Amino acid sequence: MPAKQKRIEELEKISSQTGFWDDSQKASKIMQELEELRGEIKMLSDIETELDEIKDLSEIIDETPASTSGDDHSSTRGGEVGAEKEEKDLQEKLTEIEKEIEKLEFKILLNGEYDRNDVILAIHSGAGGSDAQDWTEMLLRMYLRWAEKNNFKTKIVDESRGQEAGIKSVTVEISGPYAFGYLKSEAGVHRLVRLSPFNSDNLRQTSFALVEILPVIEELAEVKIDAQDLRVDVYRSSGAGGQSVNTTDSAVRITHVPTGIVVSCQNERSQMQNKEQAMKILRAKLHQKYLEEKESEKQKLRGEYTSAEWGSQIRSYVIHPYKMVKDHRTKHETANTEDVLEGNLTPFMEAFLKEIKK
Repeated sequence: MPAKQKRIEELEKISSQTGFWDDSQKASKIMQELEELRGEIKMLSDIETELDEIKDLSEIIDETPASTSGDDHSSTRGGEVGAEKEEKDLQEKLTEIEKEIEKLEFKILLNGEYDRNDVILAIHSGAGGSDAQDWTEMLLRMYLRWAEKNNFKTKIVDESRGQEAGIKSVTVEISGPYAFGYLKSEAGVHRLVRLSPFNSDNLRQTSFALVEILPVIEELAEVKIDAQDLRVDVYRSSGAGGQSVNTTDSAVRITHVPTGIVVSCQNERSQMQNKEQAMKILRAKLHQKYLEEKESEKQKLRGEYTSAEWGSQIRSYVIHPYKMVKDHRTKHETANTEDVLEGNLTPFMEAFLKEIKK
């Protein structure tokens, strides 16, 4: 709580400076963080007040006799009923407060450097042809449903459709408090086992898709992007977007020549907006590459380096011959596959966060 109060003071000082709203996007982010912190402080203060009230009430119940006269049976019974009701109300209040405390305790798990940030989520179809592309579209729907259920904003910034069905790859920006903190659990290979709707024999098919999760970062302290290292190509968009989409060269592809990283955006209304969005994705990818190189170097020094392969799936979704969704890292599982594919992912995310904090 003191750390949060200190951060609130810092942000209030920044927000009162002249020209604060000149950069409206940056200012909005600061005000959003300020609002979240104030909400957390209020929640904690309210819990402390309620606990004090419960303590006082419990002391009153303990000190109050069931009746003033032992000979008056009806009075005794009335006193007992009244005491039972007060104790029941007390227990209900305690149960409510326990739930609120659990929410706050869970927030402690979301204390990574970028956990508060928005997210760039990208899904790429793997082995499995049309089945894999259909699986990619199913995953996209699952994450959009999760975001909707949890009041996160979503924006598809780039999409490559499959020829027969589904999606080859898609990039989505998801915005809201702790978006990266929650969604970082989803990075990795997702495996689907089901009866294929794309072959006449209706055979069982295993499909794979890779999910990338990157925090949105406005500035990179570790990696500097030199404009001379960028190759920018413009082309005609093939996706949904503004009125001028499909009629002008508004889509943008940016190649970072030194690393070979390529990003693209085609769903904004103008070429400038697409370029800004593409740069946002590029910053996130360069930061991720920096972290991966740093971590792989540490692993090599410790003699424990292993590369990430397509076979090392993080989660399996089985629809046939039985129903099961199982996370291979945490062992958390459920037989309700429909519920998970409808966006009920939070139990898997919470299990992952608890596992990495052990």
